[in-house]
Parts: sequence; C-alpha cells; structure tokens
Amino acid sequence: MLIGIDVGTTAVKAARFDMRGNVERSYARHYPTRRQAPHAVEQDPDDWMVHVQAALQELSDGLAPGQLQAIGLCSHVNSHVFVAADGEVLMPAIIWQDGRCAEVAAELDAQVTEQDKIKWWGAPLPVDASHVLSRMEWVKRYRPDVWQKTRWVMSPKDYCILQLTGKAVADPMTSFGVVDRDLRYIDSLIGLVDGAAERLAPISAFTSIAGRIKPGMPASGTPMAVATMDAWSGLFGCGAIREGDGFYLSGTSEVLGIISGERNPEPGVIAFPRCEAITLHAAPTQAGGASMAWLSTLLGRSPTELSALAAQVDRHQMMPVFLPHLQGERAPVWNIHARASFSGIDSAMGPAEFTVSMMEGVAFSVRMALDSLQRSAGVVPQILSSAGGGMGSDVWCQIRADVLGKPLHRRKNLDAGVLGAAVLAGAAASVFPSLADAAAQLVVTERTFEPNPSLAERYAYGYEKYRELYRQLEAFNRDLVLRSQ
Repeated sequence: MLIGIDVGTTAVKAARFDMRGNVERSYARHYPTRRQAPHAVEQDPDDWMVHVQAALQELSDGLAPGQLQAIGLCSHVNSHVFVAADGEVLMPAIIWQDGRCAEVAAELDAQVTEQDKIKWWGAPLPVDASHVLSRMEWVKRYRPDVWQKTRWVMSPKDYCILQLTGKAVADPMTSFGVVDRDLRYIDSLIGLVDGAAERLAPISAFTSIAGRIKPGMPASGTPMAVATMDAWSGLFGCGAIREGDGFYLSGTSEVLGIISGERNPEPGVIAFPRCEAITLHAAPTQAGGASMAWLSTLLGRSPTELSALAAQVDRHQMMPVFLPHLQGERAPVWNIHARASFSGIDSAMGPAEFTVSMMEGVAFSVRMALDSLQRSAGVVPQILSSAGGGMGSDVWCQIRADVLGKPLHRRKNLDAGVLGAAVLAGAAASVFPSLADAAAQLVVTERTFEPNPSLAERYAYGYEKYRELYRQLEAFNRDLVLRSQ
C-alpha cells in the first residue's frame, strides 16, 4: 500500500492506493485562508498538520505492519513558513496568492540581469512577490523579531515533513527560483538577502527518502519520500512523463506543462532545470477553480448546479468575455495589477450565460498560457493529460477542449497531486523500479474530450477578443489598483 497526500490551497486531500492505482480509502478536509490586510493572504500551518495527521491516522488504520510501504506528500508552492529551531511556527504562512512583497520584489528583481535569469532558469522570469527571497527580505525588514528567531523558511510540504520526521529537507523543484540548472542553490542570488542562505534547508532528490515517521505519530516508522511541489506531483499523477507529453491540472489555479529538452526562452514561462531525465516547461495561471468558487458564492448556487446550467447553453452564440483575474494573473503575463471583468453583457443574460462566460474566460487564459508554453518547449502536444478537481465538470472539460483545440485525456483519479505523491513514494521506496514504471502502473485514463470542429471559428474569435480586452484594460486596472492602495 502507498499513501499520497496533497496539502492544497483550500484543503488537505489524501488517499491510500493499492499497487494498481485503485483508491482503497480517501480523506479530504478544508481549512480557511485569511485575508486580513491589503494583498495579505495567509494560512495557519497548524491547520495543515491537524489534517495531515488525521489523514495518516485514518488511512493507516487497520493495516498490518509492513503493509504500508511508503508515504509521499506534495503541497502548493511559493508559499512559505517561517520556522524556529524547535519547529515552532513564528507567523502565519504567506501563501502564493499574497502580494504584499511586491515593492521588495521589484527592488530585488532590479538587481538581477536578464542574462542571469536565462542562465539560471531558462527564461527571463521576474523575482516577483511570491519569490522566497522577496518573502525573506520583507520579513527581515518589517518583522525583524520573526526574522531573528527563524531557523528555516520552508514550503508547506517541507514543513510537514519536518513535523512528521524531524528532518529538514527541500527538493530542487519546490526550490525553483533559488536553484540553478545543476540543481544547486544560486549563491549570488541568495546573497542579495543577508542571512537567507543559512535559513534554506538542504536539497535532496525528490525520489529519495526524507526519513521515517516519528514515534507517536500515525503510521510511525513508515518511510516518507522527499517528494515535490504540487505541479510536479500532478505531472506524475497525470502520467505525463515522456518527452513531448503535455498536461493540464485544474485546481484553485490552472497549471499547464510540457516535457521537452528543447529550451527557447519565453517571457512568463517557467523552464525548470532538468531533473530525473525530465525537463519541464510550466505555465501556472492564477484563477481556475477559484473563479468557479467566486461565481458560485456570488450567485448562491453550487458548482454542480452552475455546470448543469452551462450544459444547457448553445455555445455557438457569443458569450460575454470574462477576464478571470480576480487576484492578478501569473503565466504568461505575471501581472499582479490585472483584474477581472465581464464585457459584452446584455439584459437577457442570466446565471447560465455568466457560468459559460466564466468557464470560457478561464479556458482563454489557459490558451494564452499554452501559446507561450509551446513556444518555450518547441513542442505542440497532440493531447493533454488532465486531472484536478476543476476537471470534474464535463461541460467545462468540453469547453476547454474546444477552446484549446486539443483532446483532453481526463484521468480516473482527478486528485493528481495525491496520486503523484504516491507515485513518488513508490519510486523512492523502490516499490517500483522507476518513476515511469510507477506512473504506468498507477495512472488510468477515464474519458477523452474531443474538440468540436463547429466551434473552432467561434472560439478563435473569442480568444482574440479576450486578448484585446486584456490589453485595453491593463493600464486602467493598474491605475485602479494603485489608487486603492
């Protein structure tokens, strides 16, 4: 048996798998995100650990000694916990949506040349408000009491591993942004923040074992993999592991990736260092499932109800154009000042049309990211392996396939991060000979969504209007946001 755990933006999800990828038991619990100051988005790490331990207790219950062979855990990335030497959390975790460090980030970014960025990361990516160095400098500057006590600055994954095993460890992909193509920390970059280097955990391969679960914990003694961030874990949970493979994960945000050894520096695309014979080009957007959650709350109807309404709409008719930038945008524009809007509304439109518009807007944002991603990778995948909670809606999957013009292979287990963590655990504990063998054994396709040719022209036009609307509102939204600060 293997256990996979995903500490996500909104919930801890976990499952126990047999050796054929079947879920024997699962666990899911939500926790709050706090927005108590402008641009501040925080979580309580204790919430993560309460549910991680509860998941381990529930999923390991009833197993004989030795039946549980390994545990893997992934988490959201660009989220940071400031931890004392004794493991105490010193302040709420600053998560990836938080923009408070924008000014500090701009100062740091100005000290890094475009040539260095391309050398380190394969693309001229900015040091933005979610970068670990921006967070460190901000805390050092504005919370010196916390900074002085900080022993480790960790991702949620690595914090949970520390609590469960007592080992301080990080992997190179979660540490992207401070590691180079050789998977080593970038001393010259980290040196921009005095004291940062000694607060970063040692790097280990994500297919290695971090340690064993401590005595007194659920599943005590079980090996725990170092594992990695949610996007890479989702990559393995989608079964995208070969050169030229593409994947599409839909959760709170949408994440796309292509595996390709070719590198063509493209603004806004993350080109990860080569690791485990995989070179991943990734493009994470800011709001996918978050857009559905927002509209669901606004209209007072569940996502299931809204999907049912959307399925009844004739999508050959033009819908309002929705920009899904509820909290800025990441790939490919990386614009913290971008904001959401509906354009083209008339009085005949209701919840069904707004839902289709929202779904299309998210799909257009993904197409914009995919265009950049394909240029970066030099590869145009013929299909996209897909998973994530946002893929649970059939009508939304079909809209995505229609907008992207590509078939989507929806995986049986939508919780790709959870399954991917189990894949990594199986490889790390040598349950399977390799990552590829683990993925081949555990990942299964449930359904394929083919693009509708009759909608190709309509969505080509809609995509151009989406891009035009973003360009026209870019300066307008920036001024509004800056005025409100």
